[in-house]
Amino acid sequence: MRDLLPVDAKRMRYVEQVSREVSKLYGYDEIITPVLESYDLLAAKTSNEIRERMYTFNDLGDRKVALRPEFTASVARLVATKLRNEPKPMRLFSVGSLYRYDEPQYGRFREFWQANYELFGSARPEADAEILILTNNLLKKLGLQNFCFKIGHTGILREILTQEGMDDEKQNSVRQLLDKKSWADALTVASEANVSQECLATLESLFETSGEDAFKVLESVKETVQDYESALAAVENLWKILELIKDSGEQLEVLVEAGFARGLEYYTGMIFEAYIPGLDIALGGGGRYDKLIELFGGEPIPAVGVAQGIDRIVLALTKQEVTPKTAKDRSVVVISVKDESMAKALELSAMLRNRGLPVEVAVMGRSISRALADADRRGVAYAVIVGPKELEEEKVVLREMKKSTQRTVKISNLTEEILANSA
Repeated sequence: MRDLLPVDAKRMRYVEQVSREVSKLYGYDEIITPVLESYDLLAAKTSNEIRERMYTFNDLGDRKVALRPEFTASVARLVATKLRNEPKPMRLFSVGSLYRYDEPQYGRFREFWQANYELFGSARPEADAEILILTNNLLKKLGLQNFCFKIGHTGILREILTQEGMDDEKQNSVRQLLDKKSWADALTVASEANVSQECLATLESLFETSGEDAFKVLESVKETVQDYESALAAVENLWKILELIKDSGEQLEVLVEAGFARGLEYYTGMIFEAYIPGLDIALGGGGRYDKLIELFGGEPIPAVGVAQGIDRIVLALTKQEVTPKTAKDRSVVVISVKDESMAKALELSAMLRNRGLPVEVAVMGRSISRALADADRRGVAYAVIVGPKELEEEKVVLREMKKSTQRTVKISNLTEEILANSA
């Protein structure tokens, strides 16, 4: 876990801010769920690996609780209970910190932040397409370049293994191994579960099938799974999703990977992750989960969602040297020349803040030159110097720090002068 210093906090909040703006553009209502939840709730449909890495303890009521390792279980609980009668579709957004006892490494932290988007009520491919398009637009809005989506469909493998009679526990083991790219070990687990030789050959072929020409890859997958009717339906579903996106004019760079799997057990359909070149960690990911709400006692409600990794997006922005797009700096420091003009400095600072300008008052009693040097070091845009001589004429000195120029202005015009220069 980390202390985030001002520059780091600024980057994190920037990504959070843009994520929230995107949620509003797409009609997602923000909710806030507890950091602490029942262990049973959080453990219900996550992976064994995440269960083992959750921060768990017994509270004073002797209940086993845990810090949330991801958002979806908490959101699903809310949808199954307090929001069960809300009209569908229901679009929900949440943002905050999550916790897993991972071994710290580049892009992986024990406390990390995500922005979460969930769409409930639609099993149609346009809902999946919306989540992909939303993610694409978010990453573009943040200024990232050359990112791509790795896309698959968990229903392809699930339906093959189900038709072969493999139970859920062994299927989850196969998916966990695929998530770690351990293809040989996944085939071994399937073989030990006594699946047919045809199944093993099909799986081996799927694990080797991937490419950037989405529809060509899906045609190949169709041929591979032609003896598995339900798996074929999953391929058709992914085809429709990608076709919708293509026909909408949205430009998505995709890599379709037939053997792609994600660690969480609740996925039932399309799954995806986003990457940039040179950074071998997913910036975010998600997919369809149509059975999770039932698990928490709710009605059957189809759902699709995505979790954007705020920490990882910050790393990606840093790697690509993307400077956050912020409004022109209008920060101000108000410096009093003499102690007797300090009250006026405080009055002026309040006046400027009331117009939305960020204002500091020099409180260290430094000389004018040292106060200006400190303001320059910290990148303050304007200095307002309040001196007895100027005050007699209802004026102050306004200094533009970057240009090292200053002029005397009337107090009545001060706010407009700063706003005009920073427009």
